[in-house]
Amino acid sequence: MFRTFRMALLGGASAIILVSASYAADMVEPAQAPQPAAAGMNWSGFYVGVGGGFGAVGYNTGIGFGNIGGGGVFGELTAGYDQMLTERLLLGGFIDTHLGTIGPELKAAFGGPSEKIINNYGFDVGARLGYLLNGSTLGYVLGGYTWQQIKASGGGVSEHENLDGYMLGLGMETAISNNWSIKTEYRYGRYSGDVAGEELKPSTHTFHIAANYRFGANGTAPAIASPAYDWSGFYLGASVGAGEAVNDTTLAGAFNLNGLTGDGIFGELNAGYDHDFGNFVAGLMVDGNYSDIKTDFLGVGHLKSDYGFDILGRIGMKVNPSTLAYVLGGYSWGHFKAELPGISYGWGSSGYSVGGGLETAISTNTTLGIEYRYAQFSDKDISSGLGAPPGLLKVEPSSHTVRVGLKYKFN
Repeated sequence: MFRTFRMALLGGASAIILVSASYAADMVEPAQAPQPAAAGMNWSGFYVGVGGGFGAVGYNTGIGFGNIGGGGVFGELTAGYDQMLTERLLLGGFIDTHLGTIGPELKAAFGGPSEKIINNYGFDVGARLGYLLNGSTLGYVLGGYTWQQIKASGGGVSEHENLDGYMLGLGMETAISNNWSIKTEYRYGRYSGDVAGEELKPSTHTFHIAANYRFGANGTAPAIASPAYDWSGFYLGASVGAGEAVNDTTLAGAFNLNGLTGDGIFGELNAGYDHDFGNFVAGLMVDGNYSDIKTDFLGVGHLKSDYGFDILGRIGMKVNPSTLAYVLGGYSWGHFKAELPGISYGWGSSGYSVGGGLETAISTNTTLGIEYRYAQFSDKDISSGLGAPPGLLKVEPSSHTVRVGLKYKFN
């Protein structure tokens, strides 16, 4: 079922990119003339890049307890080639290699050795199809082959397993100078094979940030006008997204597992105000979300990230006249639910969110953006709610999510 949702999400995001870009090219209000078009970046050619990112992995244990996994970070090197098929349509290929620490940790009781499983290093080989949303920014979808080494260690023992699979994703890349561009990108990876003798079939949700240097890209492409966009004003928006929940779980106050995981999709509505200070933009926003991110629990039930809201501030820099790179942070509240046969227990929890993304103008009133958030919520003893003795089970939810959204700003 989630594969169907995931494909729908990627397909829907692609449609948003293509339809909105076409709209932006044709619909410009007479009162706000587009920025004068100048020779743009030549996207055709070779490039190299360096970056990193954040994400989470989930393993299907197959042992009746549920999915285990954890979050972490990674670094990345990439190289690729793009070819403009038309003035706006691009087709390219890439290969990148990454090294990271994404994975779960089991802390044993009474000072015993901890066990770790991490995504050690790997590479992706893929293709992407992109469309120029305006004169400086590319929106694209991607897919291809992925290979990953998994390292399991603990108790003086270390094992390595090599897994392969497929990855799907989407992203935005924007020019920041004659030869340099930056990108933000979401990827979902699915692997097959054994880890430490278990067929775990891990999946990953990762957010990539990178800077690319393009050879021979200096102002040699056809000129494409960008809409004149004033970042000051109130706006309304809607987003769809996907991600991984990581529930740091403590059993009987002794054993700690970081953590029980599950993935899924969510929808979100938001409203806010931004003020344009010239080279940078600052603003406040509030959003509400409904989620279908579920974590298998004990093989007979699940933990669910149900719904919630955020009150966030953000500050960003204009990397070019039509595109904003920003960071954000603030208060988050979530409602969570644990469901077992005949038992349903829900609770609310406060926490915080931090993240960032890229947002670009596709008309004089509309922007399209891609954004990553890490959310952390306070822990909760859910034992009594599930009919168990107090102190038996404590859960501390967190999540790594990526959303793609449209905003309409009121002049």
